[in-house]
Amino acid sequence: MIVALGLLWCQAKAQTIADSTSKGKVMVFKDNRLEELSKKEAAFNDAAAVLSGKTGKGFRLMILNTDDRPLAMKVRAQLLQRFPEQKVYMSFQPPFIKLKFGNFLTKQDAEKYKKDIVKYKIVTGNIYFLPEIIETKPDKNKEEMVN
Repeated sequence: MIVALGLLWCQAKAQTIADSTSKGKVMVFKDNRLEELSKKEAAFNDAAAVLSGKTGKGFRLMILNTDDRPLAMKVRAQLLQRFPEQKVYMSFQPPFIKLKFGNFLTKQDAEKYKKDIVKYKIVTGNIYFLPEIIETKPDKNKEEMVN
């Protein structure tokens, strides 16, 4: 028992090592141009993110939820032909195909398109507003900054 305690004490003593890294100084020499370059790169990345399309809160229209693929493709084609300025989002969640339409910042913007879709009889069923994260259009002022 005494031998075991002696071995444990020796092992515990052997593991206490002095920290040799706490002494001394580290000097960093940097080029000031690196900071200027990083600022320019950050500004460029911000402007590029705006051009590529940012996301924000908005609305889409739920146009169709069906298991009829030919119908979904027909409605999608009609929406793209009638409203080329808007995007149509098609997703498949078995066994249904869902068609979502547009990127609208407000419900009033979406309401205009909803009325047109009903007027042109593209869809005969109900159309719902969906609050979603949408793609926003780039700002013209930021576009000029990149150029």
